[in-house]
Formats: sequence, C-alpha cells, structure tokens
Amino acid sequence: MHTRHRDAQGQPKYTNRLIHAASPYLLQHAHNPVDWYEWSEEALERARREDKPILVSIGYAACHWCHVMAHESFDDEATAAIQNELFVNIKVDREERPDLDSLYMAAVQAMTGQGGWPLNVFCLPDGTPFYGGTYFPPDEKAACYRASSWKQVLERVAQVYRTRRDELVAQGADLVNHISRLASAGASESAALPDGGALLQGAVAALSRQFDRQAGGFGGAPKFPQANVLEALLRAHLRGVPEALPMLELTLQKMARGGIYDQLGGGFHRYSVDARWLVPHFEKMLYDNALLARIYLAAFQVTGAPLYRQIAVETLGYMVRDLRHPEGGFFSSEDADSLPYPGAPHAEEGAFYVWTPDEVREQLGEDAALFCHLYDISRLGNFEGKNVLNLPREPGDVARVTGAPGERLEQVAREGRERLFTARARRPRPFRDEKIITSWNGMALRAFAEAAVPLGADGYLEVARGCAQFLLTRLRRDDGRLLRSWKDGRSGPPAFLEDYALLVDGLLALHAADGDPRWLAESFALAEVMVDLFWDDAIAGFYDTARDHQALVVRPRDVGDNATPAGASVAAEVLLRLAALAGRDDYRQRAEAVIVGQAGMLTRFPAGFGRLLCAADLATAPVREVVIAGEPRAADTRALLEVTLGPYRPHIVVARIRPGDGDAAALTPLLAQRDAINGAATAYVCAGFVCQLPVQTSEALAEQLR
Repeated sequence: MHTRHRDAQGQPKYTNRLIHAASPYLLQHAHNPVDWYEWSEEALERARREDKPILVSIGYAACHWCHVMAHESFDDEATAAIQNELFVNIKVDREERPDLDSLYMAAVQAMTGQGGWPLNVFCLPDGTPFYGGTYFPPDEKAACYRASSWKQVLERVAQVYRTRRDELVAQGADLVNHISRLASAGASESAALPDGGALLQGAVAALSRQFDRQAGGFGGAPKFPQANVLEALLRAHLRGVPEALPMLELTLQKMARGGIYDQLGGGFHRYSVDARWLVPHFEKMLYDNALLARIYLAAFQVTGAPLYRQIAVETLGYMVRDLRHPEGGFFSSEDADSLPYPGAPHAEEGAFYVWTPDEVREQLGEDAALFCHLYDISRLGNFEGKNVLNLPREPGDVARVTGAPGERLEQVAREGRERLFTARARRPRPFRDEKIITSWNGMALRAFAEAAVPLGADGYLEVARGCAQFLLTRLRRDDGRLLRSWKDGRSGPPAFLEDYALLVDGLLALHAADGDPRWLAESFALAEVMVDLFWDDAIAGFYDTARDHQALVVRPRDVGDNATPAGASVAAEVLLRLAALAGRDDYRQRAEAVIVGQAGMLTRFPAGFGRLLCAADLATAPVREVVIAGEPRAADTRALLEVTLGPYRPHIVVARIRPGDGDAAALTPLLAQRDAINGAATAYVCAGFVCQLPVQTSEALAEQLR
C-alpha cells in the first residue's frame, strides 16, 4: 500500500493502532495519518466519553476504489486532521467482519438505494448508523459538482451532529427499526413448502427478461458472473425447463472467451466493467473461482463440452498455483492493482495483466501478428491504451481471414500463451491477501472434492484433504467452535453462520469422493454446533452471528445470495443432505422453514436467491441415498463411484463405508449392515431408507440411478 509520508530514511512518518492488526487490509492503513481503531469496545467507549460521532470505513484488501480513497483522503494530512478532530475513526475488513459489513451495508442501501466498497458510514456513539455512502472524491473539483467532497461530508456531518442531534437520533432509530424488521422476518405458520420445480420455472422466466442475448449474463454494465444463479439454471434444466441450458451455455462461453477470464493464467476476475465481459475489475477472489470452477465442471458433466472441462481445470489450477498456502488452505484474493514495472512509483489497475503489441512481438516474434489477431491485441488497445486478452472471434473466422490453417492457429495460441505467461511471471505481482477464511475455503474444498471423480484426478482429492485438514486444525478452537479467519498463526474472530455451513458443504463432498468417515463425522458435529449457535425459533430461521456474539445494534441476518451464497441458504441445503443421510426430521424441518420464510422473495427476486433456489429444488426433488461399500482405491469401487459422481446428480446424497469401518456405521443408520458383499465393492440405492437390491456392476448401478 503506497503511503506518501516517509522520513529521510524512507520509513513511514505515521503509524496508528492498525499496525497490530492481523488483517492485510487493516495493515494497508496502518501508516495513514488517520487515528484508526479496529472495531472494539475501546473505540465505542471513546466516542461515548468524548461525545463524538463514529466513522466506520469498510473495505477489503483487493478493492481498487478502497485504495483510491485511501490514497486521496486517508493518506492526506489535512483530511486526516479533520477526521481525527471530529470523529472516532474505525477501519473494518469486510471479509473478516461480515456482520458489520452486512449491518452497515443494509443501512447505506436503505438510505441511498445502492452500496459498494469502500463503505463509509457515520454512526452515533453506540454504533447506530445515521448517514453514509461509498466512495467520496477528495475535493470539490474531483466531485465534478455531482457529489460532495469527502472534506465537505466530514464537516457537514459533524456540524449536524452538534446542532441537530435529535434529527440524527430519530433517523438512526428509523434505520435500525427498518433493518431489524428485515432481519427478524420469518415464515408464517400456515405457509407451505413451495414446489421447487415451479420455483425454478418461474425463476427462469424472470431471469430471461434480464438476460443479455448477445453476451450472456444478466443486465448491463457492470456485469457479475452470478455463480449461484448459474447453478439454479442448471437445476432448472434438469427439471425440464427448455430455456435454462441455452442461457447458461451462452453465459459460460462468453465469460470463458472474455477478458474477465485470465486467458494466460486461468481463473476469473471479480466482474466486468462493461456488458461484454471484456474489461474486468482485475482483482481475483477465491470465492468466485471456487464457485465458477464448480459451474464449469457441472456444465461439462451435463453437456460433455471440452471447453467447460478446460476452464474448470485451468481455474482449479490457478487456485492451486497462486492461492494455496503451503499447509493446504487457500488465500483470499489477489489485488486489482500492481506496479507496471519493477521500481515504479505507483501501482496501476490491471498492470500485471495487460499487453501492448510491442510487448507481444518481443516475446513471440513472427507469431505475434497471428496471436494479436486471435486475442484482440491492437495499437489502439481495449483498456487505457493497452490490451486485455480476449477471444472475440471464432478460430474458424480467424483462419478464414488470415489464411492460417486451424492447426497452425492452435499451435500459435498454445505456445503464445505459454511464452507470455512466462514473461508475465517476471512482472511485479499484484498484492495477495494471505488471510484464510473458513467459508471461502469451504467453497474451494467442495470444488476440488467434486472435480476429482469426473475429471479422474486423484491430485484434486489430495488438495481437498489438505484444505479440510487445515481448516479443522488451524481454524477450530479447542472447544470445537470454528474461527472466521487465520493468517500467519494469528486467529480472527469467531466464525459466522456461513463458515459453518460452507465447511459442512465441503466436507460432505469430500466424504463422498474419498470415503473417509472422518469427514462425515465432522459434518454431523459441526451441523449440531451450527444449529445450536445460529438457529432461532422466534424467526424460524438462522441469524448470521452466534447467539453469544458481540452485540450490535441489530443482530445481522442476510438472507439474499450475492457473490457468495447466504449462510442460511447453504445451511438449508446441508441440513437437507444430512437429513437424508441420517433420517433427521428436525434437520429437514429447519431447512424447509428457511425456504418457506423466503418463498415470496424466491418468486419475486430469483436473481438474488440462486443458492436458496437450489435448496428448494433439493427439498422437493425425489432424493436418493447411495451407499458405496468397498476399498476406496480398488478398481471396482472406483467404477461404482464414476457412475455415481461422474454425472451431475444434485438430487443424490452419498455415504461411503470401507471394510472394517465400524465407526462409520455408528454415524447413520444408512450405513448399518452395508457391507462389500464377498469382498467386492457394492452399491445400495435407497429412497427414504427403503433400499433396492444391492448391485456390484457399473451397469446395474447406472440402471438404478436412471
């Protein structure tokens, strides 16, 4: 993080309390002249004691506009002096404290109709929000008469706080009441579980009205991948909705060929600033890549299209290569900004990823012209005079225009990508946020576990096991409760609902893929803790924070699926799976209550509830339990697994048992007396614990599952 204040020896001139933080985002602000606090009782107490309003500024380490505002305003001595005099200033990493982010984002969205990061919220000394916004320009000139400058906002808010306090108190109370009503809304006692098929059909109809029929995706610029919605489309396809698969495939193909996808190194950037997936906002997030790898894998399973397999493999490869901790967990993100060349004074957005024709020619020689034609590299450029690699033309069209044979094109593309990737590796890399977050790692865990069997890659299982082991040791306290985050041996805050739910989600996939009963046992144990800490009978649903979590002005409860799925959506889905595996009616009842509680929203706003739509699909589908008994590495066991897990089958749950696994049989009645008959791998297909005859051949199992 750049700081403009250094002494004669080049050392930072200022150091504030954030120097002791574990969060990389907070550490980026440790040398601002602003007198920052972390969120703490100490900060709230000072605000009460000195009767000052609080500024809560929320962002994350890979956020480009967070860096811009930090450089323009928080690093400016005159601005910092105003903040220090008039406010108690609190910096929050949204990835470490999603509870605070959810609360204050809801407040700003209620006030302004929009949100984003950086998120800057002004509060009363007890934390009650009364005003806020996102990015504010540093001065009147930068504001271009369309918005107040940051200094103006600071001074006006402080003045109103001094002279019209009663208005702010009333406004804050109204906001808190509004957020409280949203958070406490639950299902009516008479509501019935909606039909998942009808919900998905209605969702596709609503989504089709927003669908971009030229470039795929939904709406205009900026355009986000919306992985949860894409998964709902795939479920709708399985339910026989004809429009779903074409919408999904166009979106996947356009994203894979666009600049939002890293054509050299694999993996997806967070979103596209345009509607064509061309110019990305260049940060790369673990959660996007984990979720999208799963979608491309599932699309490959359904269609057999090689492109989807390629993108899944390359995305998983990116995660292992660039985001994996040596002990097995996954880092959070890579920044949008980096130095354009070694020793450059300032970072630039996208500098690591963009190219000029001369740079390409230097690496590729006579192949450069063909490569540039294929990957849209020109003198004019498509991003600030440089070029984001993308594939706007079909290879056949390029072959016709250039006269190059198809084989020659493939060779130039393959070798060119390899050479440019090697050259790019010598550039200054974007900053990497090496904080490890439980929920995001749960998504990665599931992605690798699910990829192992259909892609025939045992290495993915090793990656998944390493991730699970890391989470269950480094991110779990001695009392069995999870932690939200970990970095360099330092633990973050207690875990939230999404952390428990997504870790269970990943562990269930890992148990199905590798057969170790430990993962199933951990899933049941963590689910019990999750229900105990986050379920509330009064709302017939889950809160995002534990019942003994630090009290905020509102107990957060985010029910919508955004870039990441809501904790409640995943909790409902994993409880349904566990209910099917163990015959737990209490789990099923809680899951159905979550779905019923949001049934109206699922119908009206399907784009905001993609993962919950998948849970509703599972809740109303004919679910089958599949038990596979056998030695995990034996060829006959693998053959049965390929039939079970090779296709995309979202409506089955899988339990595994190995010879001699008496403890596994104690986990669920489903595994009782399920043996590998005569020592050969055996599959049992059941529905509601009523089982068909055991089978031992791939053909017989495929017939039962069909």
